[in-house]
Amino acid sequence: MRVFAAIALAVSIVLAGCHEQGPSAHLLSSPSLTKQQSAKCQLIVATNSAASKALAARAAHQNAIDTAQQVAQQHGWKHVSLRPRKVTPDPFWKAVRPVVTQDMLLKPDVVTTETYSQCWKGVVVPYVCTAGALACGN
Repeated sequence: MRVFAAIALAVSIVLAGCHEQGPSAHLLSSPSLTKQQSAKCQLIVATNSAASKALAARAAHQNAIDTAQQVAQQHGWKHVSLRPRKVTPDPFWKAVRPVVTQDMLLKPDVVTTETYSQCWKGVVVPYVCTAGALACGN
């Protein structure tokens, strides 16, 4: 897969006196399931931070939904559906933490009907979660 588009959602937030790059989301292209299907799909990866694991997971989930709506609007889709997808955790500050290893992940993962979120303790902020979803529309 290759990066299809980047949605600039980076904002600065202050959390407990520490600065962290705010919510981010990006899309990866996903091949069509068959040539006969009219639905097109995009893999959404959305990362957010918060004061608790639950709040970070909720924010990443909402970021993925918001990103899917933006994708639908950009492509002129009348309908968009989300399915959860486990994706590679995407830390904000790759200079500080280039990757999130399996032993850093806080279990259980947070899985809904729309997103699959994995969370870990942040370096600069208390908790960070990356939510993955496959957004399909037509």
